Amino acid sequence: MNTKFKLTKKFKMWCGIKLWRIKALKDFGDVSKGELGGLVEKEDNLSEENNAWVFGDARVFGDARVFGDAWVFGNARVSGDARVSGDARVSGDAWVFGDAWVFGDAWVFGDAWVFGDAWVFGDAWVFGELKLELGYFFGISWNKEEIKFVDIPGTNDRIVCKGDIKVSTAEKDKTVELTLDEIAKKFNVDVKNLKVKK
Repeated sequence: MNTKFKLTKKFKMWCGIKLWRIKALKDFGDVSKGELGGLVEKEDNLSEENNAWVFGDARVFGDARVFGDAWVFGNARVSGDARVSGDARVSGDAWVFGDAWVFGDAWVFGDAWVFGDAWVFGDAWVFGELKLELGYFFGISWNKEEIKFVDIPGTNDRIVCKGDIKVSTAEKDKTVELTLDEIAKKFNVDVKNLKVKK
C-alpha cells in the first residue's frame, strides 16, 4: 500500500488523458503531509520511496517515472517511457519524453525538450528552447543562444560533453564559451564532420 501519496478525486483532462492531482500522506523532504502536488496518470508515475515529488501543475503520464529525490514542477511534462531520478529537476515548460533519462544533479528547464534516447545527467543544465533528441549530455549547460545539436554524421550520436562547461551569452552564466573548433578538439572529434543544427 502506498503510504507516501494518494490520487485525489480532482483531475484534469490533458490531450485526452485523465491526470489526477496527488496529495502527500506524510511529511518527507520538502513536502508536508496534506500538501497537494502535481498531476499523474497513475500511481506508478511517482515512486513511493525517497523524496521524489511532482509539484504545481507539472504532469507525469504514460509509463514515465519520477523517483529518487527528483522533482518535477512548474508546468513541466514527463511522459512516454522517460525517467527522472537522482536529484534531477525538471521545471518551467520543459518536456522530457520518449526514452529520455534525466538524472544525477541535472536540470531541464525553460522551454527545453529532452526526448528520444537522450540522457542528461551529472551537473548538466538544459534550458532555453533547446531540444535534445539523442546523445549523452553531462557537466554542461546549454541554451538556445549557443550551440544546438552537434551531429556526428553517419551515426545517431551527438557529442558527448564532459567537464564543467557553461555555454551561455549571459555574463553571469559564462564560465567557458567554446567555438566549434574548440569543441572538436576538446572531445577529439573531426571538425570537418561536425554539423551544428540551429
